[in-house]
Amino acid sequence: MSNIAPPSAQPEILPEGAIPAATLVIMRPSDGGGADDILMVKRSTTMAFAAGAVVFPGGRVDPDDYLVARQHAPDLAEADGAARVAALRETLEETGLAVGWPALAEGDVAAVRQALLAGTLLSDILAARGDRIALESLVPFARWCPNFKEARTFDTRFYAVAAPPHSHELTVEEAEHSHIFWASAAETLAMADRGEVSVIFPTRRNLERLAQVTDFTGFSVHSDQFPVELITPWIEDRDGQAFLCIPGHLGYPVTSESFDHVRRG
Repeated sequence: MSNIAPPSAQPEILPEGAIPAATLVIMRPSDGGGADDILMVKRSTTMAFAAGAVVFPGGRVDPDDYLVARQHAPDLAEADGAARVAALRETLEETGLAVGWPALAEGDVAAVRQALLAGTLLSDILAARGDRIALESLVPFARWCPNFKEARTFDTRFYAVAAPPHSHELTVEEAEHSHIFWASAAETLAMADRGEVSVIFPTRRNLERLAQVTDFTGFSVHSDQFPVELITPWIEDRDGQAFLCIPGHLGYPVTSESFDHVRRG
C-alpha cells in the first residue's frame, strides 16, 4: 500500500489516469415513515471494480455527456455538467429509473433505456424527441478520488436527487448488477455491519453522512453547509495501527477507519 499525504500536505491534484465518473443518491419517502429510502444496486461479482459491493447508481463519464451538458446546461462548469448527465444516464441504464427527464413518459422509459444500452447516444435521443433534461435538479455534495493500487482510480462526483414518481418495476442491468433495493442509509449500514452486504470505503462514509438527516430536503440543507472538495483518502499511523482517513470539515461524522477493516474496491 502507498501512503498518501493528508490534504494539508498536498495540493488538489488528481492521480494520474483518474477516470471521470458520477454517482447519484436517489431519495424517496419511506412507505413506513421515518428516514427516506435510498436506491442501492449490488454490483455483479464479475466486475473488475467493487465486485459484489452495494453502491449508488452511477458510472464513468462518456464523451457524449459533455455534448449533452453544453446543450442543456451551458452555464455549468464543463466537468460538473458532464458528470450530472452521466449520473442521470447511468441511472436510467442501470435501474430503469428516469431522473431529471420530465418530458419522458413512463411508457417510453423502457424503449429509451434499451436504446441507450444498445449504444444510441443520449444526445441523439434527446434531439430526436426534442426533450430537455433538468440537470439543475441534482444537488452536488461530494467528490471522491481514492488512489489505491489495488483498484481502478475514479474521480467521482456525488449528487443527490428526489426520486421521481414512477409505477413501473425497477430492474438491474444484468451485465453489471445483480440486485436492486430501496433502504434507508441506516438500514444499509446495519446490513453491512451484519455481513449481509458489502460496501466500499466511500460508500460507507457517504451512507453515514446521509444517515444524519431524515429526508432529501434535510440533506439538501446539510449539503449546502459544506464545500465540495476533492477527497483523496490517506493512510495515517496511530500507535502502530494504520487508519484510512478523510478530511474533518466536509460533513462526514466518521473520518477514519482501521485500514485492516476497509474494503477499498
